[in-house]
Amino acid sequence: MAIYFIGDIQGCYRELDALLAQVNFSVQHDQLYIAGDLVARGPQSLETLRLIISLGDSAKVVLGNHDLHLLAVYHGIKQAKPQDKLTSLLAAPDVSELMAWLIQQPLIAKLPQEETYLSHAGLSPQWSPSIAVSQAKIAQQHLNSTNASEWLTQMYGNQPANWHDAQDEVSRFRFTINALTRMRYCYHDGSLDFACKDSPEQAPSTLRPWFDFAHLDNKTQWLFGHWATLMGNCPPKNIYALDTGCVWGHYLSMLRWHDKKLFTEHAHKK
Repeated sequence: MAIYFIGDIQGCYRELDALLAQVNFSVQHDQLYIAGDLVARGPQSLETLRLIISLGDSAKVVLGNHDLHLLAVYHGIKQAKPQDKLTSLLAAPDVSELMAWLIQQPLIAKLPQEETYLSHAGLSPQWSPSIAVSQAKIAQQHLNSTNASEWLTQMYGNQPANWHDAQDEVSRFRFTINALTRMRYCYHDGSLDFACKDSPEQAPSTLRPWFDFAHLDNKTQWLFGHWATLMGNCPPKNIYALDTGCVWGHYLSMLRWHDKKLFTEHAHKK
């Protein structure tokens, strides 16, 4: 059995299909951990979701910010953006089944018998992995409740940016969503920034990448997507950046876990 981690797919169905073929992925024997942002901006979000669901239990998904926004659009909370290319997905005859599956996916996945974790954006410097996992489970329970639409509405906003200011259930939920699906940079006290998307070389000196805070011990590994401008470059040896900007014309990356071999599929011409 091989375990693979793959970065942001964002509707790049053909590249995903080709990458799975490249490694001879077996539904019976292999597992694929997907770093979120399954949909949006790429041309085939509908086909991407159907393919991932067809993999059954061999596919382990965490939600990204684009996935959550799609759910908000489906629930009538937000309007679809033309650049997200979601028209065919939202008009599909099986859209309700697809959205019912999507909203059940977690915010963090953990490998069994390993301190190895996956989330879309990373781990807040103000959290330990155990806090992150517990808060992610609470947030998932909210999204799977009968009040899902209300919680999807509450996730929008940048405050609180500091975990210590999250004093009620809604604030903790919003911080959890933001930390696990939107975070790139933090201020020196660990509070979240949402404006800067540049590479670390170009970022203001007031900000640090979340993975620069050394808040993981050497026995813990964390994998994340979300940050295409990194192009897989992440200095800490136990933190792995998976998003290599396929939807922006670069390539889709998949990491085979046991030997850390990287497989890539360059973006196909649209």
